[in-house]
Amino acid sequence: MTPILYVEDDPNDVFFLQRALQKAGVANPIHNASDGQQAIDYLQGAGKFADRKQYPLPGLVLLDLKLPYVMGLEVLRWIRQQPQTPPVVIVLTASAEDTDIVAAYRLGANAFLVKPSEASKLAEMVKAIKDFWLTHNTLPQIGRASCRE
Repeated sequence: MTPILYVEDDPNDVFFLQRALQKAGVANPIHNASDGQQAIDYLQGAGKFADRKQYPLPGLVLLDLKLPYVMGLEVLRWIRQQPQTPPVVIVLTASAEDTDIVAAYRLGANAFLVKPSEASKLAEMVKAIKDFWLTHNTLPQIGRASCRE
C-alpha cells in the first residue's frame, strides 16, 4: 500500500487531517513534508529521504499552496515535469482564490479542495478522498504499487 504525502507546514492542520484519515479508516501510511523543498526532496529521494523502503514514492500527494521555501504551485509544477508516473496531486488549501484554482488545474492538479474549518466537514472531505482516490480510482502500476487499501 502506497503512502500519502501530506505537504503542510501547520502542525495543527497535520494533526487534524491525520485524525480524520484514521477515523475514515485510511490505512495508507501518511508522511508529512513541512515545506515545499522538503516535499521535492521526499519525491526525489534526496537527503534524509534517500531510503525508499522508509520513504516510498506516494500514490497520493495532498498539497498546501502557502508553504515555506518553495510554494505549493511550484512543487506541483516540479511534480508534473518529472518523467516517472506522477502521483495523484490534490491541492488541499485554505485559499479559495480563483487565480489559485485556475493555476493549480493548469499545472496538472487532479483536484482542488478548500480546507473546511469544521472537523465534521473535514471528516466528510477525507471520506470522499478515501472513497474516490484510494478506493475507486485506478492508477497505473508502472513504478509503484497501488494506493488501494
